[in-house]
Amino acid sequence: MSNNMYVIAVMLTACACNFFTRVFPFLLFSKSDKLPGFIQYLGKYLPPCVMAVLVVYCIKGINFASLAGFMPMLISVVAVVLLHLWKRNNIISIAGGTVLYMILVQVVFAR
Repeated sequence: MSNNMYVIAVMLTACACNFFTRVFPFLLFSKSDKLPGFIQYLGKYLPPCVMAVLVVYCIKGINFASLAGFMPMLISVVAVVLLHLWKRNNIISIAGGTVLYMILVQVVFAR
């Protein structure tokens, strides 16, 4: 198999798997009016848990040796929390914190 065919095969497989995982819940639960309790539980508690894991992953590598190592992250985390408390919008909170972090790292605390 040529290199191009291999890349195409991998891309088609990834697309099919992605499509199947998106469509499967609709096919599985389309007939019933009420979702099973376990699925409702996952829908309620899984998103906050995933967000908590992502926050821990993002801040795990903070370097406290220099001000430029932790201040941009600390300021951005506080900004995300304040934006979310103010607007209650995930997109605004995440985008605002990301933009602020990039400005702080590239301009204010540039090395």
